[in-house]
Amino acid sequence: MAFATKSIQHLYKIYNANTTTIYSALRLPIARISVVQMAQRHYYNTEAHRPKITGSLTNIQSSGGTVQSLTQDGLDNKKLEEEAKEEAEEKEKREQSQRVLKYSFAFLGVFTTVGLSYVIYNLTKAKYDEHGNIIEDEFSNLPFYERIYKMLKREFNYYTKMVQEPSRNKLLPDPLKYPYIQPPYTLVLELTDVLVHPDWTYETGWRFKKRPGVDQFLEAIAPPQFEIVVYTAEQGMTVFPILDILDPNGYIMYRLVRDTTRFVDGHHVKDLNALNRDLSKVIVVDWNPKSTKFHPENTLQLPQWIGNDDDTTLYDLAAFLKTILATNVEDVREVLNYYRQFDNPLQVFRENQRKFLMQIEEEENKAQQESSKVLTSKWKPTFHWNR
Repeated sequence: MAFATKSIQHLYKIYNANTTTIYSALRLPIARISVVQMAQRHYYNTEAHRPKITGSLTNIQSSGGTVQSLTQDGLDNKKLEEEAKEEAEEKEKREQSQRVLKYSFAFLGVFTTVGLSYVIYNLTKAKYDEHGNIIEDEFSNLPFYERIYKMLKREFNYYTKMVQEPSRNKLLPDPLKYPYIQPPYTLVLELTDVLVHPDWTYETGWRFKKRPGVDQFLEAIAPPQFEIVVYTAEQGMTVFPILDILDPNGYIMYRLVRDTTRFVDGHHVKDLNALNRDLSKVIVVDWNPKSTKFHPENTLQLPQWIGNDDDTTLYDLAAFLKTILATNVEDVREVLNYYRQFDNPLQVFRENQRKFLMQIEEEENKAQQESSKVLTSKWKPTFHWNR
Protein backbone atom coordinates (compact mmCIF):
# COMPACT_ATOMS: atom_id res chain seq x y z
CA MET A 1 0.00 0.00 0.00
CA ALA A 2 2.75 2.36 0.91
CA PHE A 3 4.52 1.40 -2.26
CA ALA A 4 1.37 2.14 -4.26
CA THR A 5 0.98 5.50 -2.58
CA LYS A 6 4.56 6.52 -3.36
CA SER A 7 4.13 5.36 -6.96
CA ILE A 8 1.01 7.45 -7.32
CA GLN A 9 2.78 10.52 -5.83
CA HIS A 10 5.71 9.97 -8.14
CA LEU A 11 3.42 9.69 -11.15
CA TYR A 12 1.59 12.81 -10.05
CA LYS A 13 4.86 14.78 -9.88
CA ILE A 14 5.85 13.47 -13.30
CA TYR A 15 2.44 14.42 -14.66
CA ASN A 16 2.55 17.92 -13.27
CA ALA A 17 6.06 18.44 -14.56
CA ASN A 18 5.13 17.18 -18.00
CA THR A 19 2.01 19.29 -18.04
CA THR A 20 4.01 22.39 -17.23
CA THR A 21 6.58 21.52 -19.82
CA ILE A 22 3.97 20.78 -22.43
CA TYR A 23 2.15 24.03 -21.63
CA SER A 24 5.38 25.99 -21.85
CA ALA A 25 6.44 24.24 -25.01
CA LEU A 26 3.09 24.74 -26.63
CA ARG A 27 2.69 28.42 -25.56
CA LEU A 28 5.87 29.57 -27.19
CA PRO A 29 5.04 28.21 -30.66
CA ILE A 30 1.58 29.74 -30.44
CA ALA A 31 3.16 33.20 -30.27
CA ARG A 32 5.62 32.30 -33.02
CA ILE A 33 2.83 30.98 -35.20
CA SER A 34 0.93 34.23 -34.84
CA VAL A 35 3.99 36.27 -35.90
CA VAL A 36 4.64 33.91 -38.79
CA GLN A 37 1.05 34.09 -39.83
CA MET A 38 1.17 37.86 -39.82
CA ALA A 39 4.33 37.75 -41.94
CA GLN A 40 2.72 35.29 -44.30
CA ARG A 41 -0.33 37.50 -44.55
CA HIS A 42 1.82 40.42 -45.77
CA TYR A 43 4.48 38.63 -47.73
CA TYR A 44 2.97 35.42 -49.05
CA ASN A 45 -0.52 36.34 -50.10
CA THR A 46 -1.60 36.25 -53.73
CA GLU A 47 -0.96 39.17 -56.05
CA ALA A 48 -4.62 40.20 -56.02
CA HIS A 49 -4.71 40.89 -52.27
CA ARG A 50 -1.08 41.83 -51.50
CA PRO A 51 -0.48 45.66 -51.18
CA LYS A 52 2.10 47.10 -53.54
CA ILE A 53 5.25 48.68 -52.08
CA THR A 54 5.72 50.97 -55.08
CA GLY A 55 2.27 52.38 -54.66
CA SER A 56 2.89 52.99 -50.99
CA LEU A 57 6.15 54.83 -51.70
CA THR A 58 4.41 56.89 -54.42
CA ASN A 59 1.67 57.78 -51.98
CA ILE A 60 4.23 58.74 -49.36
CA GLN A 61 6.15 60.91 -51.88
CA SER A 62 2.94 62.53 -53.13
CA SER A 63 1.93 63.23 -49.57
CA GLY A 64 5.39 64.76 -48.85
CA GLY A 65 5.20 66.89 -52.02
CA THR A 66 1.77 68.09 -51.05
CA VAL A 67 2.99 69.10 -47.58
CA GLN A 68 6.04 70.82 -49.09
CA SER A 69 3.90 72.70 -51.61
CA LEU A 70 1.53 73.80 -48.88
CA THR A 71 4.47 75.01 -46.76
CA GLN A 72 5.96 76.94 -49.72
CA ASP A 73 2.59 78.49 -50.48
CA GLY A 74 2.30 79.56 -46.87
CA LEU A 75 5.75 81.16 -46.97
CA ASP A 76 4.94 82.93 -50.23
CA ASN A 77 1.69 84.24 -48.83
CA LYS A 78 3.48 85.46 -45.71
CA LYS A 79 6.14 87.16 -47.83
CA LEU A 80 3.50 88.82 -49.99
CA GLU A 81 1.71 90.04 -46.89
CA GLU A 82 4.95 91.51 -45.50
CA GLU A 83 5.72 93.20 -48.81
CA ALA A 84 2.23 94.62 -48.99
CA LYS A 85 2.54 95.88 -45.42
CA GLU A 86 5.95 97.49 -46.14
CA GLU A 87 4.58 99.07 -49.32
CA ALA A 88 1.62 100.46 -47.41
CA GLU A 89 3.94 101.90 -44.73
CA GLU A 90 6.22 103.41 -47.39
CA LYS A 91 3.22 104.92 -49.16
CA GLU A 92 2.00 106.40 -45.89
CA LYS A 93 5.44 107.90 -45.23
CA ARG A 94 5.55 109.43 -48.71
CA GLU A 95 2.11 110.90 -48.25
CA GLN A 96 3.12 112.27 -44.87
CA SER A 97 6.29 113.82 -46.33
CA GLN A 98 4.26 115.38 -49.13
CA ARG A 99 1.82 116.82 -46.61
CA VAL A 100 4.65 118.25 -44.51
CA LEU A 101 6.29 119.73 -47.61
CA LYS A 102 2.97 121.18 -48.75
CA TYR A 103 2.33 122.76 -45.36
CA SER A 104 5.91 124.09 -45.26
CA PHE A 105 5.53 125.78 -48.63
CA ALA A 106 2.17 127.17 -47.58
CA PHE A 107 3.67 128.55 -44.37
CA LEU A 108 6.64 129.98 -46.27
CA GLY A 109 4.31 131.62 -48.76
CA VAL A 110 2.19 133.17 -46.01
CA PHE A 111 5.29 134.30 -44.10
CA THR A 112 6.84 135.82 -47.23
CA THR A 113 3.62 137.58 -48.15
CA VAL A 114 3.18 139.03 -44.68
CA GLY A 115 6.85 140.06 -44.48
CA LEU A 116 6.85 141.68 -47.90
CA SER A 117 3.60 143.47 -47.13
CA TYR A 118 5.10 144.79 -43.90
CA VAL A 119 8.23 145.99 -45.73
CA ILE A 120 6.16 147.71 -48.42
CA TYR A 121 4.01 149.33 -45.76
CA ASN A 122 7.06 150.68 -43.91
CA LEU A 123 8.58 151.98 -47.12
CA THR A 124 5.46 153.67 -48.43
CA LYS A 125 3.97 155.09 -45.27
CA ALA A 126 4.30 158.82 -44.80
CA LYS A 127 7.12 160.05 -42.56
CA TYR A 128 6.60 163.04 -40.34
CA ASP A 129 9.00 165.49 -38.74
CA GLU A 130 8.85 166.72 -35.16
CA HIS A 131 6.24 169.33 -36.12
CA GLY A 132 3.93 166.79 -37.76
CA ASN A 133 4.71 167.80 -41.34
CA ILE A 134 5.13 165.15 -44.04
CA ILE A 135 8.74 164.59 -45.06
CA GLU A 136 9.00 164.32 -48.84
CA ASP A 137 11.74 162.45 -50.72
CA GLU A 138 12.63 161.91 -54.38
CA PHE A 139 9.88 159.26 -54.74
CA SER A 140 7.00 161.12 -53.13
CA ASN A 141 5.49 162.44 -56.37
CA LEU A 142 5.72 159.16 -58.29
CA PRO A 143 2.79 156.80 -58.87
CA PHE A 144 2.18 154.20 -56.18
CA TYR A 145 3.60 151.14 -57.95
CA GLU A 146 6.55 153.02 -59.38
CA ARG A 147 7.31 154.47 -55.94
CA ILE A 148 7.28 150.97 -54.43
CA TYR A 149 9.58 149.64 -57.17
CA LYS A 150 12.09 152.48 -56.79
CA MET A 151 12.14 152.19 -53.00
CA LEU A 152 12.66 148.41 -53.09
CA LYS A 153 15.44 148.82 -55.62
CA ARG A 154 17.11 151.42 -53.44
CA GLU A 155 16.99 149.14 -50.40
CA PHE A 156 18.28 146.19 -52.40
CA ASN A 157 21.20 148.22 -53.73
CA TYR A 158 21.97 149.43 -50.23
CA TYR A 159 22.23 145.94 -48.75
CA THR A 160 24.11 144.64 -51.79
CA LYS A 161 26.63 147.42 -51.42
CA MET A 162 26.93 146.70 -47.71
CA VAL A 163 27.88 143.08 -48.47
CA GLN A 164 30.10 143.60 -51.50
CA GLU A 165 31.95 146.82 -50.69
CA PRO A 166 34.12 147.85 -47.73
CA SER A 167 32.27 149.10 -44.71
CA ARG A 168 33.88 152.54 -44.91
CA ASN A 169 35.66 154.71 -47.44
CA LYS A 170 38.83 155.14 -45.36
CA LEU A 171 40.03 151.92 -43.77
CA LEU A 172 42.90 153.61 -41.93
CA PRO A 173 43.04 157.03 -40.29
CA ASP A 174 45.03 159.84 -41.84
CA PRO A 175 48.83 159.58 -41.55
CA LEU A 176 50.31 161.04 -38.39
CA LYS A 177 51.61 164.59 -38.51
CA TYR A 178 54.68 166.04 -36.90
CA PRO A 179 55.72 165.86 -34.04
CA TYR A 180 54.31 162.31 -34.14
CA ILE A 181 56.27 159.73 -36.12
CA GLN A 182 54.62 158.21 -39.15
CA PRO A 183 56.51 155.09 -40.38
CA PRO A 184 57.78 155.56 -43.95
CA TYR A 185 56.28 152.27 -45.22
CA THR A 186 53.00 150.45 -44.63
CA LEU A 187 53.27 146.67 -44.39
CA VAL A 188 49.99 144.78 -44.99
CA LEU A 189 50.11 141.17 -43.75
CA GLU A 190 47.73 138.30 -44.29
CA LEU A 191 46.99 136.35 -41.11
CA THR A 192 46.02 132.87 -42.34
CA ASP A 193 48.94 130.76 -43.64
CA VAL A 194 51.33 133.70 -43.35
CA LEU A 195 51.49 134.32 -39.60
CA VAL A 196 49.42 131.36 -38.35
CA HIS A 197 48.14 128.09 -39.79
CA PRO A 198 44.64 126.78 -38.95
CA ASP A 199 44.33 123.12 -37.99
CA TRP A 200 41.17 121.15 -37.14
CA THR A 201 40.73 117.74 -35.53
CA TYR A 202 37.80 115.90 -33.92
CA GLU A 203 39.51 115.94 -30.53
CA THR A 204 40.54 119.62 -30.33
CA GLY A 205 38.42 121.44 -32.91
CA TRP A 206 40.01 124.51 -34.52
CA ARG A 207 43.51 125.47 -33.44
CA PHE A 208 45.96 128.01 -34.88
CA LYS A 209 49.65 127.23 -35.07
CA LYS A 210 52.10 130.11 -34.79
CA ARG A 211 54.67 130.31 -37.56
CA PRO A 212 58.32 129.92 -36.55
CA GLY A 213 59.97 133.31 -36.04
CA VAL A 214 56.79 135.40 -35.67
CA ASP A 215 57.96 137.10 -32.48
CA GLN A 216 61.39 137.98 -33.90
CA PHE A 217 59.83 139.12 -37.18
CA LEU A 218 57.38 141.54 -35.55
CA GLU A 219 60.08 142.90 -33.26
CA ALA A 220 62.52 143.40 -36.18
CA ILE A 221 60.10 145.47 -38.28
CA ALA A 222 58.16 147.12 -35.46
CA PRO A 223 57.21 150.81 -35.64
CA PRO A 224 58.61 153.33 -36.34
CA GLN A 225 60.23 151.31 -39.13
CA PHE A 226 57.02 149.93 -40.64
CA GLU A 227 53.35 150.59 -40.08
CA ILE A 228 52.10 147.01 -39.62
CA VAL A 229 48.53 146.23 -40.68
CA VAL A 230 46.86 142.81 -40.59
CA TYR A 231 44.34 142.67 -43.46
CA THR A 232 42.43 139.40 -43.79
CA ALA A 233 39.12 137.99 -45.01
CA GLU A 234 38.54 136.17 -41.72
CA GLN A 235 35.81 137.24 -39.32
CA GLY A 236 36.69 139.66 -36.54
CA MET A 237 35.50 137.25 -33.86
CA THR A 238 38.25 134.87 -35.03
CA VAL A 239 41.01 137.39 -35.76
CA PHE A 240 41.00 139.58 -32.66
CA PRO A 241 41.58 136.84 -30.02
CA ILE A 242 44.38 135.35 -32.13
CA LEU A 243 46.16 138.69 -32.54
CA ASP A 244 45.80 139.43 -28.84
CA ILE A 245 47.83 136.31 -28.10
CA LEU A 246 50.13 136.57 -31.13
CA ASP A 247 51.12 140.21 -30.56
CA PRO A 248 51.16 140.97 -26.82
CA ASN A 249 53.52 143.96 -27.37
CA GLY A 250 51.15 145.72 -29.77
CA TYR A 251 53.47 145.94 -32.77
CA ILE A 252 50.47 145.49 -35.11
CA MET A 253 48.93 148.95 -35.36
CA TYR A 254 45.68 148.15 -37.24
CA ARG A 255 43.46 145.13 -37.79
CA LEU A 256 41.22 144.91 -40.85
CA VAL A 257 38.80 141.98 -41.23
CA ARG A 258 36.17 140.70 -43.68
CA ASP A 259 33.87 143.71 -43.59
CA THR A 260 36.67 145.87 -45.03
CA THR A 261 37.18 143.67 -48.11
CA ARG A 262 35.45 143.91 -51.47
CA PHE A 263 33.45 140.82 -52.49
CA VAL A 264 34.05 140.16 -56.19
CA ASP A 265 33.44 136.93 -58.16
CA GLY A 266 33.03 134.87 -55.01
CA HIS A 267 36.26 136.12 -53.37
CA HIS A 268 37.04 138.68 -50.71
CA VAL A 269 39.55 141.05 -52.31
CA LYS A 270 41.71 143.54 -50.42
CA ASP A 271 40.97 147.06 -51.60
CA LEU A 272 44.21 149.01 -51.20
CA ASN A 273 42.62 152.14 -52.62
CA ALA A 274 40.61 152.43 -49.41
CA LEU A 275 43.70 152.18 -47.17
CA ASN A 276 44.19 155.96 -47.18
CA ARG A 277 47.92 155.52 -47.82
CA ASP A 278 50.35 156.27 -50.64
CA LEU A 279 50.51 153.05 -52.66
CA SER A 280 54.14 153.67 -53.56
CA LYS A 281 54.91 152.95 -49.89
CA VAL A 282 52.56 150.00 -49.38
CA ILE A 283 53.84 146.40 -49.33
CA VAL A 284 51.30 143.55 -49.22
CA VAL A 285 52.49 140.09 -48.13
CA ASP A 286 50.08 137.32 -49.12
CA TRP A 287 50.04 133.84 -50.66
CA ASN A 288 46.68 134.03 -52.52
CA PRO A 289 46.82 136.10 -55.73
CA LYS A 290 42.99 136.34 -55.80
CA SER A 291 43.04 138.33 -52.58
CA THR A 292 45.16 141.09 -54.12
CA LYS A 293 44.17 140.90 -57.78
CA PHE A 294 43.37 144.62 -57.89
CA HIS A 295 46.96 145.57 -56.94
CA PRO A 296 49.41 142.83 -57.96
CA GLU A 297 52.20 145.39 -58.29
CA ASN A 298 52.06 146.00 -54.52
CA THR A 299 52.08 142.31 -53.63
CA LEU A 300 54.95 140.14 -52.48
CA GLN A 301 53.47 136.69 -53.07
CA LEU A 302 54.97 133.99 -50.84
CA PRO A 303 54.42 130.23 -50.90
CA GLN A 304 51.59 129.13 -48.63
CA TRP A 305 52.79 127.94 -45.23
CA ILE A 306 51.35 124.50 -44.44
CA GLY A 307 52.45 124.32 -40.80
CA ASN A 308 55.96 122.81 -41.10
CA ASP A 309 58.30 123.55 -38.20
CA ASP A 310 61.48 123.97 -40.28
CA ASP A 311 60.21 127.13 -41.97
CA THR A 312 62.52 130.20 -42.06
CA THR A 313 60.49 132.46 -44.35
CA LEU A 314 59.83 135.18 -41.80
CA TYR A 315 63.55 135.63 -41.12
CA ASP A 316 64.19 136.14 -44.84
CA LEU A 317 61.18 138.45 -45.09
CA ALA A 318 62.52 140.61 -42.27
CA ALA A 319 65.88 140.87 -44.07
CA PHE A 320 64.09 141.79 -47.31
CA LEU A 321 62.05 144.55 -45.67
CA LYS A 322 65.04 145.93 -43.79
CA THR A 323 66.93 146.12 -47.09
CA ILE A 324 64.12 148.21 -48.58
CA LEU A 325 64.16 150.44 -45.51
CA ALA A 326 67.96 150.81 -45.55
CA THR A 327 68.10 151.70 -49.24
CA ASN A 328 65.19 154.17 -48.85
CA VAL A 329 63.30 152.92 -51.90
CA GLU A 330 61.11 155.65 -53.35
CA ASP A 331 58.57 153.36 -55.00
CA VAL A 332 58.34 149.81 -53.66
CA ARG A 333 56.30 148.72 -56.67
CA GLU A 334 59.44 148.68 -58.81
CA VAL A 335 61.14 146.23 -56.46
CA LEU A 336 58.02 144.11 -56.03
CA ASN A 337 57.43 143.95 -59.78
CA TYR A 338 60.92 142.53 -60.24
CA TYR A 339 60.38 139.79 -57.63
CA ARG A 340 56.83 139.08 -58.79
CA GLN A 341 58.16 137.02 -61.70
CA PHE A 342 59.57 134.35 -59.35
CA ASP A 343 57.65 131.60 -57.59
CA ASN A 344 59.71 132.04 -54.43
CA PRO A 345 60.90 135.66 -54.35
CA LEU A 346 62.65 135.40 -50.98
CA GLN A 347 64.81 132.54 -52.23
CA VAL A 348 65.85 134.73 -55.17
CA PHE A 349 66.47 137.59 -52.75
CA ARG A 350 68.78 135.39 -50.66
CA GLU A 351 70.69 134.39 -53.76
CA ASN A 352 71.01 138.02 -54.91
CA GLN A 353 72.12 139.00 -51.43
CA ARG A 354 74.78 136.28 -51.45
CA LYS A 355 76.06 137.44 -54.83
CA PHE A 356 76.06 141.05 -53.67
CA LEU A 357 78.08 140.18 -50.56
CA MET A 358 80.57 138.23 -52.66
CA GLN A 359 80.89 141.22 -54.99
CA ILE A 360 81.48 143.57 -52.07
CA GLU A 361 84.07 141.18 -50.67
CA GLU A 362 85.85 141.01 -54.01
CA GLU A 363 85.83 144.79 -54.30
CA GLU A 364 87.24 145.13 -50.78
CA ASN A 365 89.98 142.63 -51.55
CA LYS A 366 90.78 144.45 -54.75
CA ALA A 367 90.87 147.79 -52.93
CA GLN A 368 93.19 146.35 -50.30
CA GLN A 369 95.53 145.02 -52.95
CA GLU A 370 95.65 148.40 -54.70
CA SER A 371 96.27 150.23 -51.46
CA SER A 372 99.10 147.84 -50.60
CA LYS A 373 100.71 148.50 -54.00
CA VAL A 374 100.57 152.25 -53.42
CA LEU A 375 102.19 151.91 -50.02
CA THR A 376 104.90 149.68 -51.43
CA SER A 377 105.70 152.15 -54.21
CA LYS A 378 106.02 154.99 -51.70
CA TRP A 379 108.46 153.14 -49.49
CA LYS A 380 110.75 151.83 -52.23
CA PRO A 381 112.97 155.01 -52.60
CA THR A 382 113.60 155.05 -48.89
CA PHE A 383 114.78 151.50 -48.93
CA HIS A 384 117.11 152.24 -51.85
CA TRP A 385 118.49 155.34 -50.06
CA ASN A 386 119.37 153.32 -47.02
CA ARG A 387 121.44 151.06 -49.13
